[in-house]
Amino acid sequence: MPRKPKTIPGPSRLSGILARLNQDPKPHLPNLKSLRLTYAFRNDHFGARHFVKEELPRIRYVNPAVDIQIDKRLKTKEEVWKPEMVIELKNGTTHKLDMDGKWSSTIFNELLDLSAGPWWQKYKRERAAAGESATPPPPVQRAKTGAAAVLP
Repeated sequence: MPRKPKTIPGPSRLSGILARLNQDPKPHLPNLKSLRLTYAFRNDHFGARHFVKEELPRIRYVNPAVDIQIDKRLKTKEEVWKPEMVIELKNGTTHKLDMDGKWSSTIFNELLDLSAGPWWQKYKRERAAAGESATPPPPVQRAKTGAAAVLP
């Protein structure tokens, strides 16, 4: 029979994931019908890739009925094209959002501005009155360990 640990275990990985998914503002997008993202598979379009990694799971968690399509294309150094997001609303209108050179939080804000509705404007006003930012803080970066801590 294994011994019981003498320390209290920290929060589980699952509780951390759920905390991130339920972080304010919850991206409830009642007007959104579909999202189509196109960006480079690697070595470019960093803001778009971070948006897919950090914010898209939250959007999917809160809006399971939204059709989300992601197209990761190979891009050579000679090719020049920009990442884009095509947003289709329930009223039939479409918007193209240029994601080139933008941070993931900026892309998230622009998506909410287009499709969130009046609750987002109210949330932004309340946060501005409190002197805080409307966007969630970026995830905490873990300290490098091992060889990664030594190498440049």
